[in-house]
Amino acid sequence: MFLDHPTITATNSLTEPDRLERLNPVYGYMSALADRSGAERFIEKVTQVRVHKGSLVVFWNDAPSAAEKEYFVQAWASKIGDGSRNVEHEV
Repeated sequence: MFLDHPTITATNSLTEPDRLERLNPVYGYMSALADRSGAERFIEKVTQVRVHKGSLVVFWNDAPSAAEKEYFVQAWASKIGDGSRNVEHEV
C-alpha cells in the first residue's frame, strides 16, 4: 500500500469545505487513469494538488510527461471535477 500521497488543498477550504471535498474524487479518478495506463512512480512525482480560483494546480517534484499531465486534465474536465480544462503544472 502506498502511503505517501500528495497533499490536497484548496483556497478558502476552511470557509468552503466543498472545495476540498471535490478534490478527493478527482484524485481518485486521476490515480485510476494512471494505474490503468501502467504509469510507474506516478504518484511519487506529485507533491501537491490544489484548487485555486477555479484552476487545478498540480505541483511535481519531477517533470511530468505529457501523458501524466493529461491524467489531471481528464479528471478535472470530467463531471467529477470542475468540468473545465483549467489545469496548471508547477515543477
